[in-house]
Amino acid sequence: MRLANLAGRLVLVDGDRALDVERSSGGTFSSDPQSVYERWDEFRAWAQTASLAGAEGFDPRQLCSPVPTPRQLFAVGLNYRDHVDEVGLAHDVPVVFTKYVSSIAGPYDDIPHPGGHVDWEVELVAVIGRGGHGIREEDAWSHVAGLTIGQDISERITQHVGVTPQFSLGKSFPKFAPMGPVLVTPDELDDPDDVALETVVNGETVQSSRTSFMTSSVSRLIAQLSSITTLLPGDVIFTGTPSGVGLGMVPPRYLNVGDELVTRIEGVGELRNRIVARQGVA
Repeated sequence: MRLANLAGRLVLVDGDRALDVERSSGGTFSSDPQSVYERWDEFRAWAQTASLAGAEGFDPRQLCSPVPTPRQLFAVGLNYRDHVDEVGLAHDVPVVFTKYVSSIAGPYDDIPHPGGHVDWEVELVAVIGRGGHGIREEDAWSHVAGLTIGQDISERITQHVGVTPQFSLGKSFPKFAPMGPVLVTPDELDDPDDVALETVVNGETVQSSRTSFMTSSVSRLIAQLSSITTLLPGDVIFTGTPSGVGLGMVPPRYLNVGDELVTRIEGVGELRNRIVARQGVA
């Protein structure tokens, strides 16, 4: 199953057609894309029998984040060994921080450049369908509603200023968390623990890896996070990025106004975001 946020309305996606969930369900489910996660098991049962006869063509440019207002947005750093090596930060376990919800953007949104050193980070994003505390690793996938693509865009000066790094602030400027274009349930993928992901900047591939190289898999991350905090339906987990970020290049390379950032994950699709001047800034 593939679902999306089409101009603020929840839809099921079938190729290049979309089915409006509220209309098709006779109002059983809301048009609000975020509300579906609170009733995930019920919704999934309905969706498996829903007729797609009423699906219509749509403009992909109207797609927004499939998870527009999660209550919690977790992000994981240093979860690929090659990325740990390229940035020179040794950690035995992934670093967990948050991106603030106000930074969420859609798959085709322009991203304002705030100044400083703006970097890219392709990430597989897991969205929680069934919440819980103390979730066992072997049960974790049953708590996942689906997977989508995320860019953990980062302004490195803000991130590393001060005695203690400010990961959350440096990664939460407006539009610094584009997600989409759709949410894909794990059963749609041959192996949800092993999908290809890449970042392309102005036509040049700068990141290319597979999620099977993560040091902590999706299921392990869910177990680790839920051993401390309660995961809620609709929560978002950015699972980390592989090597190839601008900070790790020699010399470092960062995004500039006018750059096109394309982010792809196998079986999910792509984000296509352009870096633009911040409003009021030349």
